[in-house]
Amino acid sequence: MTNCHGLKMKAPDSKMRLTDVASTEQLFRLIQSIPSPKAEPFKLWLSILAKERK
Repeated sequence: MTNCHGLKMKAPDSKMRLTDVASTEQLFRLIQSIPSPKAEPFKLWLSILAKERK
């Protein structure tokens, strides 16, 4: 189950299409849950940003 909500945005065909959106916290949780070595540099970068902004 996801906790994403719909938001209508203008598509390239100029029609309003429903898209999925998530909060910053939801995005961070999603990124942290990715079990891939390729995601590690991005996770490290996010943790550095979070530490700097405290």
